[in-house]
Amino acid sequence: MKFKQFLLDRLVYVWMYFIAVAVVLLIVWLDLLSMKQTVTVGSMVYVFLMTTVLLGIALVYDYLRQRPFLEEINRVHEDKDPQLESVINVRSGVTYEQQLMQDLINNQYRLFVDELTRYRNQQMQHLHFTNQWVHYMKTPVSVINLVIQQSKENVQEPASKALFSSIEEENERLAHGLEMMLHTARLEKFELDLHPRRVDLVGLARSVINQNKKACIRYSIFPKLICETDKFSVETDEKWMSFMLNQFITNAIKYSKNKPGKKQLTIEMKKDGEDRILSVTDEGIGIAEQDLPRVFDAFFTGENGRIVAESTGMGLYLAKEVAQKLGHGIKVESRLGEGTTISLVFHSGSLYQELT
Repeated sequence: MKFKQFLLDRLVYVWMYFIAVAVVLLIVWLDLLSMKQTVTVGSMVYVFLMTTVLLGIALVYDYLRQRPFLEEINRVHEDKDPQLESVINVRSGVTYEQQLMQDLINNQYRLFVDELTRYRNQQMQHLHFTNQWVHYMKTPVSVINLVIQQSKENVQEPASKALFSSIEEENERLAHGLEMMLHTARLEKFELDLHPRRVDLVGLARSVINQNKKACIRYSIFPKLICETDKFSVETDEKWMSFMLNQFITNAIKYSKNKPGKKQLTIEMKKDGEDRILSVTDEGIGIAEQDLPRVFDAFFTGENGRIVAESTGMGLYLAKEVAQKLGHGIKVESRLGEGTTISLVFHSGSLYQELT
């Protein structure tokens, strides 16, 4: 706080001081006048100037006394990267009012820290419970899948095979939902589950395609991998990258399966200057133009949500959250009725530099 601002805050007191001095001088002058005595104008001006000087000295002294505290408050206020503890670490105030405000802020800070600690503990308990529950549920899902495979080999009736295929499809949806729930929970502690390194996207894409091959066969979707080289390495986290790619492919299957005939699912990897791009293109129902700006919003399903019942609006939202945390770009292009292309952009800057 500058001296000018300090003075403006006390302008009322300054004016009241001058009015009080003027009133006193007026009373003295009238009193002397009643006794047929006079006081010179020079004497009155001298008294006025002396009292003004004394007022100025008092104001300057008070400002100098408070300046270290005021300057520190001003520094914290103008800090472009403020920390929560900055106000708490300000030196003790000079006036009783300043000390009272500091005590109030300190008390509120302690209450805030206690409340934050309580919420963090609840969050950790929720994360732990979610992880335990998902891992617990994975066992029956795996058992159901094993039973289905064994049963399909032992039945010949078309109706029974169709029934088991339907159960298998629902079981796959359940497994996918569990994986999405697990990754949603882990996203809160992303930095604890991060292992960045160079990853071959060609091998990773083949692995994810293989995970979804049954669904592709079931709905006549033919995956196609396009890459100019045998390997296409980028700096990323393999597990999170696999999660994003799986979201793209399951979305492509979900929104292509109801279209008649054969459909193609293209995964293309290419260089664009210093950047590298991974694109997943389907021949599904596409996305309405008015929905494109909101496809990354949580729980947004748009027009497609009315067509495909299992739409959740979480897949692309989670993919974008992960991509941003990894320092990758993500974009969607689509034409209604023709298909959708989702692209991940791996920028030329090192992932390790992005994360530090």
